[in-house]
Amino acid sequence: MTDHPPATAAPASAGSSPWRDDPLRARPGFLIRRLHQIHTALFKDECGRHGVSPLMYSVLSALSQSGPLPQTALALQIAVDKTNVVDLLERMKRRGMVRRRVSPNDRRVRLIELTAEGRALLDVIDAAAERAHIRTLEDLSPADRDTLVTLMAQIVQAKTGQDDRLDLDPRHADGTAEPDA
Repeated sequence: MTDHPPATAAPASAGSSPWRDDPLRARPGFLIRRLHQIHTALFKDECGRHGVSPLMYSVLSALSQSGPLPQTALALQIAVDKTNVVDLLERMKRRGMVRRRVSPNDRRVRLIELTAEGRALLDVIDAAAERAHIRTLEDLSPADRDTLVTLMAQIVQAKTGQDDRLDLDPRHADGTAEPDA
């Protein structure tokens, strides 16, 4: 494998890449996508019989930890675009996992909350989801697992900021401008 500059080093020139001469399978983006595929397959293996996707599990977990949330806040918390969360929540609502209700503080706001069925399902699949996480990282030593998770969190924090915003367009860094406004 080719030696790479330290992670903090900037590319030598705007058009160069420290990974240009590496095979595809040695590039960070490829490896991140591949690891995501592997984890998704392991999650499906552990949780599939319950018909819960990783995103559904994220919704159930977020609502369990935070309580009822406005749909936009929930989308931010699970790192899904707010337009994509609509269909996900509708499917979960049809299955009885979540419900929408009017906020007592602002009648224009709809809160998403766990139903008793959603909470019971989360109780059933929590151990299975944990097994998927363990299986994803089982080939690493405990110290390397901690390091990997810490480094992933560090990259997410550095690239998205404190609010973990999905939109990485620098025109929106302050949250005030629309993409084509």
